[in-house]
Amino acid sequence: MTGYLHYRDYQMSRVLTPEERKRWRDTTMPVQERMMRMDPREVINPVALKMKARAGLSFDDVVQSLTLRANRLNLKYVGTHALWKDFRAVLGDDKAPRVEVLSFCDIALAREMLRVIPELVVFMPCRVAVMEDADKAIWVLMLDWDITWLEHAGKAAGMAPELRRSVLGIREKMENVMRAAANGDL
Repeated sequence: MTGYLHYRDYQMSRVLTPEERKRWRDTTMPVQERMMRMDPREVINPVALKMKARAGLSFDDVVQSLTLRANRLNLKYVGTHALWKDFRAVLGDDKAPRVEVLSFCDIALAREMLRVIPELVVFMPCRVAVMEDADKAIWVLMLDWDITWLEHAGKAAGMAPELRRSVLGIREKMENVMRAAANGDL
């Protein structure tokens, strides 16, 4: 894949000055102001893809289905953060729900994305959370990688077609993994 627009492969974008960051924030302020008036839950909800696990599945069943499906789709498992254990050990909170964040990586896609936009590394690896809610229902959640909104930016905001296909492909894989976990599929 060739560089994105006028950049060389793996070329980091320039560092923005504090003034440029402020100008960017000021430019986006109308949207930010509307979001500031919203309930924070309603701001985050649209970017969180979530599925409720089928009744009767245990937390461990969901995690096992998740990791098995990811493996079948060639998503490399790169780690887990069992937040609930830290809540207990560090904060002494034994009432917090069980929540684990599992990380996966499609290394071929990661290379292509970083070749084009190195700053995307801040979104890597792909994470899927498994979490109990207040009613002890189990949920599977991830950041929604749906980039179809770029179509409104015109020509997919200049994104190379192969990168666009790859990003949509990782979303499809991750959603497949989530659905398998929520259904308890092995």
